[in-house]
Amino acid sequence: GYRIGVVGAGRVGAALAAALRDAGHDVVAASGRSAASATRIETLLPEATVAPADEVARACDLLLLAVPDDSLAALVEQLAVQGAIRAGQVVVHTSGRHGVAVLAPAARLGALAVALHPAMTFTGTDVDIARLRTCVFGVTADDTGLEIARALVADLGATSTYVPEDARALYHSALAHGANHLVTLVTQAMALLKQAGSADPSATLRPLLAAALENALVYGDAALTGPVVRGDLDTVSAHLDALADAPAPTLDSYLALARVTAELAVADGRLPRERARRIADTLDEASWDATAAQVAERPADSWSR
Repeated sequence: GYRIGVVGAGRVGAALAAALRDAGHDVVAASGRSAASATRIETLLPEATVAPADEVARACDLLLLAVPDDSLAALVEQLAVQGAIRAGQVVVHTSGRHGVAVLAPAARLGALAVALHPAMTFTGTDVDIARLRTCVFGVTADDTGLEIARALVADLGATSTYVPEDARALYHSALAHGANHLVTLVTQAMALLKQAGSADPSATLRPLLAAALENALVYGDAALTGPVVRGDLDTVSAHLDALADAPAPTLDSYLALARVTAELAVADGRLPRERARRIADTLDEASWDATAAQVAERPADSWSR
């Protein structure tokens, strides 16, 4: 097994390092700047020596970099300049956005560069370790690095998918749009239910959303249901009236997604184009009304700022 060092013991780094340890590798050193990272090292990686990033890199033969996307390039350059990376060392990062180009300073020193991104959301607790076994890892590497990455993923009992270097941003945007924006959407729906008097919005939404998610993953947009797909203009109008006093971001989300839903329903033949046009006009009218209301509420002197 590898002697692993992890730089960035955040939610992803600590969980992935712990999972690799449980799979038979040794986690020898770890670093993290925040108090939360220190706690994660203590609880999830108690066997690891806590050290600065360059010392972690020198102590291991597989260096796991799990830092924010915007910090990754500077960290790799810093470790290379410090002489903390050596030929033959495996340098792995967990960023979804980046491929292996960001690891070029390490590769120039003879290290093997691997982008290994787990398509999973993390809590920072030990429940993440089990979840890693169910997720798919997006891998970018050359042939040698790809072999190493696939072996690591196999050790975890998970699966991987190859992502070309020039498709990393598109790959990551798909995950962020699906997962992060799903959380935004569900949060808005829960707030509306609470406003409508629901004592337990999550209990109301859980079976509905679980079924909708599963149906969407299996059937794609054929799983769409609801008033927009049916062309129920009166119901859509009633929704918009009810949302008139909702926070602007919630109304904006409803309008944007209703438009896309109508387009999908027209494309697969379920919604007549003329009916879709009438729905679009109704959505546009609500959007104009909302904009006018926001302008009317703006302080008079705000225009001079």
